[in-house]
Amino acid sequence: MRSITKFAAVALLATGVLGSAATAGEDVRIVVVSHGQASDPFWSVVKNGVDSAQKDMGVNVEYRAPETFDMVKMSQLIDAAVASAPDGLVVSIPDADALGPSISNAVKAGIPVVSMNSGSDVYEKLGVRVHVGQTEFEAGLGGGKRMAAAGVKKAICVNQEVGNVALDLRCEGFAEGLGGDVKVLAVSMDPTEIANAIKAHFAAAPDTEGVLTLGPSAAEPAMQALEDLGLLGSVKLATFDLSPAVLTALEAGKMLFAIDQQQYLQGYLPVVFLTLNAKYGLMPAGVVMTGPGFVTPENAAQVIELSKQGIR
Repeated sequence: MRSITKFAAVALLATGVLGSAATAGEDVRIVVVSHGQASDPFWSVVKNGVDSAQKDMGVNVEYRAPETFDMVKMSQLIDAAVASAPDGLVVSIPDADALGPSISNAVKAGIPVVSMNSGSDVYEKLGVRVHVGQTEFEAGLGGGKRMAAAGVKKAICVNQEVGNVALDLRCEGFAEGLGGDVKVLAVSMDPTEIANAIKAHFAAAPDTEGVLTLGPSAAEPAMQALEDLGLLGSVKLATFDLSPAVLTALEAGKMLFAIDQQQYLQGYLPVVFLTLNAKYGLMPAGVVMTGPGFVTPENAAQVIELSKQGIR
């Protein structure tokens, strides 16, 4: 059975040895291979966490990602990282079937692996030591229940990476939590396509009452589409993850909620764990939960300053 590591205990562990690790970690090299580009609003915060941990721990970290959502390219990046024999490897696992062989090769080579963001349901069977993130189905479930409580019975889940298991699980959890009629709207990362797809959906199904997007890259064009249709405010809009535009909309009451998985920690903590493992043989176990939390119009102002700093 999967164990859930309490973040408070992990934080104490990390801070307790931070100073000594920072002075002794210069020869430690860690590679991060993610499916998300550092230019993406969500992944830029993950990258900020990686960069901060690199500085705090005094280690060398390389961040690598395919230019688009490309599992073949990502597996090649993992293979290249394994061939370079780092002291630790951090991976996201959006598709275990595609990435599993490469990750297993890292484990067989004796490289400690920590997964982050996506992969909470598969990390154990791949031999990954610990997962840092949120459990995606449960996060979607909570979002569905919140939207149902707001009176929504018919909604769409806008999925910009169909086939990304983590995003698919979010939609599945949302549908179960809402307990109503949920259609998955498959789109690409192109904002114009997202906006047009949402407009086309409402032309065909004007009785839709709610929209859930799976990240800011879809939330922002969704917001524009609803505004163009004159539906922003009457249709309940919510999203996974945060961006300055999402927080501004929340503060203005234009969105119902955002599901926050605190992705800064998803970049920061794996580097800390792998440094401590390389220097002292220390490593937590199970899933280190970074979410879900909910940002609403009532608490959005508290988060905005940290978002400007690239932390939320």
